[in-house]
Amino acid sequence: MRRKITRPTTAKCDLAKYTGFLLCEPKSATCTRFSDLGDVSHDSVNRFLQREQFAPKDLFMKAAVKLILEGGTLSVDDTVLDKPYSRYMAYVGYYYSGKHHKAVKGINLITLYYTDINGYSQPVNYRLYDPSEGKSKNEYFIDMLQEVLAWGLKPAFVTGDSWYSSTANLKAVKNNGLGFMFAVKSNRTVSILKGQYQQVHSLEVPEEGITVWLRDFGFVRLYRTWLKNEPRHYVVYTPDAEPETLSKSFFDRLHSHHWYIEEYHRALKQLCNIERFQVRGKQQINNHIFAAIFGYTCLQVMKVSESITSIYSVRKDALKEATWEFIKDFSEGKDWLRPFFVGAVNA
Repeated sequence: MRRKITRPTTAKCDLAKYTGFLLCEPKSATCTRFSDLGDVSHDSVNRFLQREQFAPKDLFMKAAVKLILEGGTLSVDDTVLDKPYSRYMAYVGYYYSGKHHKAVKGINLITLYYTDINGYSQPVNYRLYDPSEGKSKNEYFIDMLQEVLAWGLKPAFVTGDSWYSSTANLKAVKNNGLGFMFAVKSNRTVSILKGQYQQVHSLEVPEEGITVWLRDFGFVRLYRTWLKNEPRHYVVYTPDAEPETLSKSFFDRLHSHHWYIEEYHRALKQLCNIERFQVRGKQQINNHIFAAIFGYTCLQVMKVSESITSIYSVRKDALKEATWEFIKDFSEGKDWLRPFFVGAVNA
């Protein structure tokens, strides 16, 4: 469901201003910090976060403008927004973090990220894990998948890590006529000879992969990669070809597309201030996170339009002029500073 606009806004704080603030503020993305920067009051920023009702479909409609909606790769993954000191804040719980390698206090963000056939990529749907809804992350994934398909996205493949590779999820993707590449845990059982099952870690898997029967699903192509001397296993399925016809280069392309969602999570945290907020209510948090994700989509549009060379250059360039002006003023020295510099040099 998209948000409904009842009348033109006259507020001093809107999505464009708040998103711009998130992209350029280096540390403290709070309402009071925003009010310090210009003619926008703290209350105006807070009212913006309380007033708006941005929804995932709003993000899809903005991101889809430059995407080729057919034939790409749709990736699912989640990340934890660290909130170690928060109290009485909506959505906060304890979730396993790949960054910390343990359960940490924060907000769990689940995202569908799409890479089109030209390699251009954008987030197209998301959820904040809400324990009060009584859903699992897998149920959120299926809900989001059905939504983007209904909105007009026509991916060829879906990718995900082992958390999302349950038999039910694999069958749901297959039943929608889509192929997939999912990581599977090392104890997942497969069969090479009919009726003889074994765990994937015990198999000899050649570099070009091997065709196996995945228990309770069907024939897939199994690949093994290595990360820090530890094996990782992936299963690939396509509705248009037999598993034995799939090449290693085809798997490598899907694998590289899935890595884009990891880069997206890093950019959200480093460039979009998605973790740095101090509001507590659900609606305020929803709107802040929407603005942060929307900021990322803007950076991607700027990059593809060649107005910037890298999404990491925006904040650096925004601060460059102000930083240099401060350095010049400081090095030239105010009247009361000059004796200090002269004394320091003589010493």
